Amino acid sequence: MLTLYHSCAAHREQPADLAATSLPTNVAWIDLLKPTAEEVAFVERTTGLAVPSIEDLSEIESSSRLRNRNGAIYLSAPLIYRADSDQPLATPVGFVLTRERLITVRFEVLRSFDTFIGRDLAAESDPLTSAAVLAGLMDAIADRLADVLENIAAELDTLSHRLFRSSATEPAARRPPARESADLRIILRRVGHSGDLASKIRDSLLGIGRIVPYVAAAADWLPPEIKPRLDTVRQDVLSLSDYDAHIVNKVQLLLDATLGLINVEQNNIIKVLTIVSVVGIPPTLIASMYGMNFKGMPEYDWSWGYPYGLIMIALSAILPVAWFKWRGWI
Repeated sequence: MLTLYHSCAAHREQPADLAATSLPTNVAWIDLLKPTAEEVAFVERTTGLAVPSIEDLSEIESSSRLRNRNGAIYLSAPLIYRADSDQPLATPVGFVLTRERLITVRFEVLRSFDTFIGRDLAAESDPLTSAAVLAGLMDAIADRLADVLENIAAELDTLSHRLFRSSATEPAARRPPARESADLRIILRRVGHSGDLASKIRDSLLGIGRIVPYVAAAADWLPPEIKPRLDTVRQDVLSLSDYDAHIVNKVQLLLDATLGLINVEQNNIIKVLTIVSVVGIPPTLIASMYGMNFKGMPEYDWSWGYPYGLIMIALSAILPVAWFKWRGWI
């Protein structure tokens, strides 16, 4: 989808004739969302600028993500989408900035763009410029990443409370081992999901953190009022990067703690099986001895031999249990 945003009162339109050779007047922003070949050809023909493909935007080298070609600044960064779902993903987004206009190329619907268009762009009273659009988009992207980080922090706080303090709220009766193991597996998946999302946000912050200072240094034609906005975005990205590192450390802590508790549960199971096997050995030995039925056995013709055997079997089972209890192993 191709949308043209005019500099006058943020008016927008979708061109009906993709065979035209010129853009409408006063177009400050060209937004390409999942563009078709015809839309790409129209933009390249009317602007004289190359529209990067998804393969170009997926390059990870700094020279591919930040470059200046014939007076146009080509930028790209991976951005998060579907962050609130069970499967958050990253998609490459491209920016082509000139003094006259900004071209954005994206292949997924991004909430930060929708927020900028619906809230910031609609409230813009000054004539729209390409630099103002880029600064507004960078600010909206940083705000969106901050919201996602806040959600991750809240999720990790909930999991931390559930992991470390849930037993203190249930002193009367311990939860069944099967339920405890199931809860630990759920917590492990949720912590892993949060860590995966935090790592994707780290990539987005790195991309935006490179774009902002590069534009401020490479575009010497930036209006004076835009540079303070870009500097504010740069400071926000730095603080978000520090906060993301804090979240990654907390994710690692919760992963280690969850795996440690899972190991404790497994050790408890092995301990129970070991105790049961040890307790069962003496009764089995006694029963096997008196089950041989040799005629020379002293207790073979004894009338109290059967009760005696039962008592010996019971004592051989009770004494190991009592010893384990005395040692504090059970």
